[in-house]
Amino acid sequence: MGAEKKNPTGKDKLVYRLHEVSRITGIDPKTIEEWEKEFYFLHAGQTASGKKIFRKKELSIMLRLKELLDIQGLTLAGAKRKIELEFGIKGSTAIHPDRLKKVLFEVRDRLQEITTVLDKK
Repeated sequence: MGAEKKNPTGKDKLVYRLHEVSRITGIDPKTIEEWEKEFYFLHAGQTASGKKIFRKKELSIMLRLKELLDIQGLTLAGAKRKIELEFGIKGSTAIHPDRLKKVLFEVRDRLQEITTVLDKK
């Protein structure tokens, strides 16, 4: 909190509260919360009292998202891809359902083996 009073412009801040991000970006807090659900790379931290905080990177991403959506007219999917490229964010790769099932069955079988060993002790 002391840094906020020393530097009201926020240039040297490490984190921003939701209302600050909203003020700086001009984006409604409800929209920011929706974007958190839509874009996996936007995730707020929390203060001890449960208030949302964002890092500089998230603030930069939100400013760019606003530009991509409002000015350039990209879709949410298009903006997401552009952000991933520009910010060097690795996109989530889809896993084929059969591959996922195989891995889950392997984990289940291994857990059953561990349970059997533990039950014998």
